[in-house]
Amino acid sequence: MPWQTRTDIVYVMAHLTVSVEYGMHCLLSLLDAGDHPRSARDLAQFQGISPTYVAKIFSKLQKAGIVEAAEGVRGGYRLARRPETITVLQLVDAIEGRKPLFDCQEIRSRCVLFEDPAPDWATRGVCSIHTIMLKAEKAMRDTLASETLADIGGRVERKAPIGFGNETKTWFSRRIAERRTGNPV
Repeated sequence: MPWQTRTDIVYVMAHLTVSVEYGMHCLLSLLDAGDHPRSARDLAQFQGISPTYVAKIFSKLQKAGIVEAAEGVRGGYRLARRPETITVLQLVDAIEGRKPLFDCQEIRSRCVLFEDPAPDWATRGVCSIHTIMLKAEKAMRDTLASETLADIGGRVERKAPIGFGNETKTWFSRRIAERRTGNPV
């Protein structure tokens, strides 16, 4: 069966870790931050995930030039580039590293009916299963490269109720004020 639908592609990429999901949700929280950095701790609390885990993810995103860090009481992270220029593929590769979808083990050469070495016809060329997996990986990477952080942000914005963006900004502003004064606002 050909791997042509987005459903198939999502199924194939199930090996990606939760780090990608966490990182992308946190990056969406930076879309409306402008030049005002948001701390890894606040991003983690906002999403209900571990601050240590978010810090590790953002270290990778910073190394890839997707976010930049600002130090100090008002420090944290902000996008290093416009969200329209950040593809989902770049995010996945930054967080997970570029790794193949499928690691062919050349099982075709181990058939019990073959003597050692396996006959040339059995191992000639790329494994037929590996060929399908390479095709699926290309489709997945093409799809991820065609979507940007801004695209996802736009979908979330259209889905969210009016005022949610202001609630988000208020929540982060309050957290910054609390750190600066040491008192809950």
